[in-house]
Amino acid sequence: MKRITFITLALLCVSISNTFAQKNKKMDIIAYYTGDSQLIDQYEVGKLNQIIFSFCHLKDGKLTVDSPKDSITIKHLVSLKATNPQLKIIVSLGGWGGCEPCSAAFSTAEGRLKFAKSVKTLSDSYKVDGLDLDWEYPAIEGLPGHLYQAVDKPNFTELVKILRSTLGKKYELSFAAGGFQKYLDESIDWKAVTPLVNRINIMSYDLVNGYSQVTGHHTPLYSTNPKEESTDRAVEFLLKQGVPAEKLVIGGAFYTRQWINVENINNGLYQAGKHVEGVNFKDYAKTYTEANGWKYFWDDKAKAPYWYNASTKTFATSDDLKSITAKAEYVKAKKLGGIMFWELTLDSFRDGMVNEIYKVKTAK
Repeated sequence: MKRITFITLALLCVSISNTFAQKNKKMDIIAYYTGDSQLIDQYEVGKLNQIIFSFCHLKDGKLTVDSPKDSITIKHLVSLKATNPQLKIIVSLGGWGGCEPCSAAFSTAEGRLKFAKSVKTLSDSYKVDGLDLDWEYPAIEGLPGHLYQAVDKPNFTELVKILRSTLGKKYELSFAAGGFQKYLDESIDWKAVTPLVNRINIMSYDLVNGYSQVTGHHTPLYSTNPKEESTDRAVEFLLKQGVPAEKLVIGGAFYTRQWINVENINNGLYQAGKHVEGVNFKDYAKTYTEANGWKYFWDDKAKAPYWYNASTKTFATSDDLKSITAKAEYVKAKKLGGIMFWELTLDSFRDGMVNEIYKVKTAK
């Protein structure tokens, strides 16, 4: 009897150990997607765990698909699950500039319930797997001119509560979180919200944004000084708030931010300049070339690349294959929930950023 008990116990310990090992090895690869129903077929969907359709919006307080084209796209994304059993399709509300009515709509219990019921109806109708809230931002300024108010913070908590109770456990619920300190401090009641969501998608990019008149790393893994925003800074803050590591997803940027009129000091890094439109990852190889006057630099402390063109006095910052690898390895080391990125249509169809993340995920 004792022998049987010992063997049973030993097997149980092995089973538990294997379960945690499998859990720790899991690293979700999550793609925000703005393309149509045809473009998605060009990508290696089999390497993704989630596709977040971007974006749906509020109309009369309800979650609404904007157009027949978007409706076709969502249905096609859902159809991909038939041949990709690991895949979940999520719809996202909002985006930068896409949540103008959110503060007002979610300011009453009636408004929040109306929205939650519409999410359930839409999710059931399209057979999607859940919702990602991309409200930029509760309680602090987002796009200039959009309403924000201090009461957004408790209202966001109440919104998540009614969404979870309305959707039940069947549906995924996540939200896109600002990666900068003001958002982390002021927008979310982390202790109240965290138990109700499946994951928190940290937008650890645009940390130096288009409103900045000084260059810097816009999506660094680590801070190079105590005041610099970074992926690690946001992660460590949230872990200290008691957020479980497996609920944290960090963000990668598949695009550059660029500044012009940047003097050739420190290769353009941390210098004054004027922000202009950047470049998509799939176009890096033909844009950031020595023939075009560009030089590539690597900040080993930040684990971030940047480019400088002395002839045009232009500076660029982003993720690239090297930095996205470092981020994926960080996810593994920290046992985080995964890595997401903005956004899939900016990647190469093959051998691009998604593939680089996948290589780290599947490495032994």
